[in-house]
Amino acid sequence: MDHKNIIYVFIDASNLWQAQKAKRRFLDLGKIAKYVKNVFEGTEIKVFYYTAFPADGMRSYSIDPRFRFFTFLNKNLGFEVRKKKLKQIRISDADGEHVIEKGNMDVEMTIDAMFYIDKYDSAVFFTGDSDFLALITHLKRSGKKVYILSTKNNISEELRTGGDGYTDLLLIKENIWGKELAHRVKK
Repeated sequence: MDHKNIIYVFIDASNLWQAQKAKRRFLDLGKIAKYVKNVFEGTEIKVFYYTAFPADGMRSYSIDPRFRFFTFLNKNLGFEVRKKKLKQIRISDADGEHVIEKGNMDVEMTIDAMFYIDKYDSAVFFTGDSDFLALITHLKRSGKKVYILSTKNNISEELRTGGDGYTDLLLIKENIWGKELAHRVKK
């Protein structure tokens, strides 16, 4: 290959979680990075992983393993991990008052995609959110190749058809899956 094809990958962890639940297996993120580099013929690859996490004391279980996982992604796989605490929002509806948690990382993903636009040739987004269509359209107008990986039940039609290609994670034939997804045992 004579020309460079630097690939930047933007992974929305909540979108991956939907794929993992559907497959009942964890994605092996090291394998998925190699898969992306091979399939899209990358000469270099940089992966960003976006996630929100609960504040201390918000869960009946320890979230320490999650932070060890973030460290593994960064130190062992070289991923840039972007994380923030889930926000708690009080809402009132017909069922009364309750708290919902929000951890949307769309703005952070967009900022990185735009900030680094001169550093990559191809962008791969692991998301299904139609809000990214404007960003993807802009990147394509800027001469970038843009690919979307998601699942059929978690992708908007606009996003599925808006990039240079779409791949359903559940239909990938290569071995990109890790261990079986087990439910947390309630104490």
